[in-house]
Amino acid sequence: MPNTLIIAEAGVNHNGDINIAKQLIEVAAKAGADYVKFQTFKTEKIISRAAPKAAYQIENTQNAQETQFDMVKKLELDEAAHHALMAHCVAHNIKFLSTAFDIESVDLLYNLGLRLFKIPSGEITNLPYLQKIGALKAVKIIVSTGMCTLGEVEMALRVLINAGAKRQDITVLHCNTEYPTPMCDVHLRAMQAMAHALQVATGYSDHTLGIEVPIAAVAMGAVCIEKHFTLDRTMPGPDHRASLEPAELIAMVQAIRNIERALGDPIKQPSPSETKNIVIARKSLHLAHSLPATHQLRAEDLSTKRPGNGISPMHWERVIGRCLKKALPINHQLQWTDLM
Repeated sequence: MPNTLIIAEAGVNHNGDINIAKQLIEVAAKAGADYVKFQTFKTEKIISRAAPKAAYQIENTQNAQETQFDMVKKLELDEAAHHALMAHCVAHNIKFLSTAFDIESVDLLYNLGLRLFKIPSGEITNLPYLQKIGALKAVKIIVSTGMCTLGEVEMALRVLINAGAKRQDITVLHCNTEYPTPMCDVHLRAMQAMAHALQVATGYSDHTLGIEVPIAAVAMGAVCIEKHFTLDRTMPGPDHRASLEPAELIAMVQAIRNIERALGDPIKQPSPSETKNIVIARKSLHLAHSLPATHQLRAEDLSTKRPGNGISPMHWERVIGRCLKKALPINHQLQWTDLM
C-alpha cells in the first residue's frame, strides 16, 4: 500500500530563530518524515491588535498581558528565511512545506515553487482565501478541519472545487483545535465519516499528547498524518507543550511505517513467513491404541495430535467406519494408504 504522508509540523516552534528552524528540519529528516512544515504569514494581515490570545496560548506562554498580535509578530519568517530553510531541506533530503495564513503569503509560497498547499483550520471559513487556493494551477491541497461541522467542510470543498481545484487533489484532515486535545475530544471515527460523506481522501492532524492517536488513525485509513514537534517541550512559545520531542517523533514515524506494513492486503491466506509452521502447529489423525488388521475404525480409536502432515481431523467422519489394511501400533499417524 502507498506510504502515509507524514508531515512533521515545526510550525512556529522555531521561536523566530532561523537556527532553531534549521535544527527542526534536521530532526524531521532524521525521523523519516516526508515533509517538515512551517507557517508563513504577515501578522498585520491576519491578526488585529485587539485580538485576544486563546486560553491555551495564555497558559502555554504564561503571559496574559501580551496580545496575540505581539506573540505572533515575533514568530514571522521573512522571504530570505524561506529561501534558507528550503535550501536546508534540500541538503537534508526532506521536503519543505509551509502553511500560508494570508493571500500574499499564498503568492509567496507559490512563487517559491510550492505545489502542495495546506489550509489551516482557522481559514476554512475564509472565502477569498479558499478561492485563492482553489484557483492555483497544478497544486494539491490539504485541508485541516478543526472546529468544523461536516457542513462547513462540505462548503469549503465546494468553494475550492468551484474555483478550479479537483476533488481527487484534495485531502481532508480530521482535527481538533485544542492544544493539547483531550482524548475524549478526538473522535477518530469522524475521519472515516468524512471520507464516506465527502468522497475525498482523509487523514488526521493531531494535537494530542503522545503518539498513539496518529498511529491509530493510520490503522483506520488515514492517508496523511500531521503532528507538531519541537526540540524541547519546555521552550517558551504557544505550541511547544502540545508537541513531540525528537525521540518521540522518531518513534511515531517508525510505528506508522510498521502499521502500514502490518495492514498489508485484504486477502486472507497464509503468509510466506508462517507457511513453514502449518505442519508443526496443526494436527492429524493418530491411533488412540494399537489395533489389528481389518479393524473397523470407531471414534474412540482415534486421536488428534501434531504434526499435521497426515490425515486432517477435518476428515474425521470420512475415516470412521473404514477398515485397516494391517495391524498398527498406538500413536500411529494414519495415512490414506492405511485404509481399505
